[in-house]
Amino acid sequence: MFLKNKIQLTLATLLVIVSSCKAQTKETSNAKKINNQEHPSLILTKGGVEKIKAQLGTVPLFDETLAKVKAEVDAEILNGIEVPIPKDYSGGYTHERHKKNFLILQKAGVLYQILDDEKYAKYVKDMLLEYAKIYPTLPIHPQTRSYARGKLFWQSLNDSNWLVYVSQAYDCVYNYLTEKEHNLLEKDLFRPFAKYISVDNPKFFNRVHNHATWGNAAVGMIALVMDDDKLLETALHGLKKDNIDPNEKDDDGAFIKKKGQKVGFLANLEEPFSPDGYFTEGPYYQRYAMYPFLVFSEALQNVKPELKILEYKDAVLLKSINTLLNLTDADGNFFPLNDGQKGMSYYSRELVSAVDIGYYFGGKQTDLLSIAKDQGEVLLDDTGLSVAMGIRDGLETPFVKKSINLSDGKNGDEGGVAILRAEGSKEELTLVLKYTAQGSSHGHYDKLSFSYYEGGNEVIQDYGMARFVNIQQKGGGNYLKENTTWAKQTIAHNTINQNETSDFNGNFEIGNLNHSDKYLFDVSNPNIQVISATEVNAYPGTELHRTMALIKAANFENPYLLDIYKINSKTENQYDLPYYYLGQLMSTNFKYTKPDELKPLGTKSGYQHLWVEGEGKSDSGLAKISWFNKERFYSLTSVVSNKDDLIFTRIGAHDPDFNLRNDPGFMIRKKNSKDSYFVSLLESHGHYDPVNEIATNAFSNIKNLNIVFNNDDYIAISIKTENGNTSMFLFSFNDNSKTSKHQIKIEDKTYDWIGVYQLTEINK
Repeated sequence: MFLKNKIQLTLATLLVIVSSCKAQTKETSNAKKINNQEHPSLILTKGGVEKIKAQLGTVPLFDETLAKVKAEVDAEILNGIEVPIPKDYSGGYTHERHKKNFLILQKAGVLYQILDDEKYAKYVKDMLLEYAKIYPTLPIHPQTRSYARGKLFWQSLNDSNWLVYVSQAYDCVYNYLTEKEHNLLEKDLFRPFAKYISVDNPKFFNRVHNHATWGNAAVGMIALVMDDDKLLETALHGLKKDNIDPNEKDDDGAFIKKKGQKVGFLANLEEPFSPDGYFTEGPYYQRYAMYPFLVFSEALQNVKPELKILEYKDAVLLKSINTLLNLTDADGNFFPLNDGQKGMSYYSRELVSAVDIGYYFGGKQTDLLSIAKDQGEVLLDDTGLSVAMGIRDGLETPFVKKSINLSDGKNGDEGGVAILRAEGSKEELTLVLKYTAQGSSHGHYDKLSFSYYEGGNEVIQDYGMARFVNIQQKGGGNYLKENTTWAKQTIAHNTINQNETSDFNGNFEIGNLNHSDKYLFDVSNPNIQVISATEVNAYPGTELHRTMALIKAANFENPYLLDIYKINSKTENQYDLPYYYLGQLMSTNFKYTKPDELKPLGTKSGYQHLWVEGEGKSDSGLAKISWFNKERFYSLTSVVSNKDDLIFTRIGAHDPDFNLRNDPGFMIRKKNSKDSYFVSLLESHGHYDPVNEIATNAFSNIKNLNIVFNNDDYIAISIKTENGNTSMFLFSFNDNSKTSKHQIKIEDKTYDWIGVYQLTEINK
């Protein structure tokens, strides 16, 4: 507390010095700018700086952030300037040094504006001049892995990161520099830098992808600082000529540019976002792209307000902030859909900026303040000040994540992601069902896959990506080959795999043309929430229809998850449905054998990476497994026949470099099947107290689970608990009207209902 007060006192003292410091004199003497634009004007503005100065010492979160940033930058200044010749991949010294440089440069520029201390402007100037010395001499980066190699970094993507941040630093110290210094920096550094990532790299710049978003924003940001409308036009609408072959692909197998495709920043706003603000590449890369999307938009809003950029496509950027926050678990971690690293969360710097910008420009939603308060830091600009003042004044309200369906595709008609949330006895239970389009080059072959969470803990996991970001020992921090051979494959996900081949036979070109479709999303009754989706293209001749219901029932400790997978095919096939649970297996209701020697489950499409740890069958019509994880018990009860193979797997076969996590799985296999059903019920129950060594409610509540009626139009599932309560779930597969009347007869009893589904209590 003493340190905090001392820091705030220091900041207040610095304000007293402002009026007499040399920076004022130098700024006045250099006011003969080589462009007519006021500086700073991109993220910080002159008016905003004055507001910030007037509030220093009175807004705790802003003051704390400022003190933290000041300490960080001061330490770097003491360390001295390092601008090494580039040679490393991500995680290596030169990569990480240049990355730290652009982050520190941006912060130093901000400190100069807020504190009026010339040492920060001098630091920025000196480092920029060092870059201006080496940049004209730099060849293309020596690492050859990328389709678009950079100069400072191994890929132009990271070069664009550098320019987005450094443009802000240049804007902040613009009036500190002499005209001669401007001319030097722009001639030897900024203009050739912008040319290299655009004109010299059209395959990187002229496409619709998060890579191009960074490139467009980088060129646009420096164009705004230099007041170059022609360069800004290139950023907004792309290069007029690029000579890109429409059949050319990037490192991940995605087409660089479709014939006739619009490009530039506006095209990247238009195409990847759905009207709901879902970004087709998935939440991990939506988070990554949010910084250039929002920071460039904020700059455009400040410098070119006539463009009304934040109103573009019905204000989709501002919508996307709420969308992204909803794509997180109870701890704020993003669901690892498509290529996504687990643990990435809304505490990242990109989401700090997103929340602040969203609050300031999006109507000052007070629930965003609660997220900002949890983040514990704000941007050092107008938006961050506004957020910090709102928190200081006690305006925050809880950010409540509700069940939500998020459409995918430019027009919202290419499937989507459904999130069902229900309160449990201790923590929230969350279902995520993915029925999207392919997801560009970062997409996975995982049609109708799901993951399941209790609080912030994974119950049934989505593997995410096979990559250790910025950890040099693992492939230079880049994507590992197992991302293609395992993580993207269908069998790596909790969904149907037919004949040991992935969706669309793992062909990106075909997958990119198709998407799943919503059949039903209904959360009108908090006790029975349902998502149902179909997929008819993943396996030609086979139609998949998955329905999942999150049900709160009085005789269950927590809501349970009912999973119904209907398959109709023109031919007989082998169907595998894995459930990748996390934890320690406790028990089963069927006999199985464990091999003395582990062998892979298959030879391709990800099967080569699965060890077979056990195999069994059930004669009871049910397969039940129970496991323990994070002091909770879980039970999965599945309807099976005595012909079905029940397989325990573990990830890690054919993995010589230990790149894969050795996680367990349970798979139900149906052979020689044409039309078929997979029906399972997943419970969360009980608790283990390791201090008192007491287990409570450690056993499943399900006595029986039966398909008591099924045809092409309907299914009826009987759910019987251990204490004798029986309920019936009825569902219509071919009529999704909420007002249609339905009737089926089971044995001698007739069931009538209105709408797509009904849960009926048979006896209590």
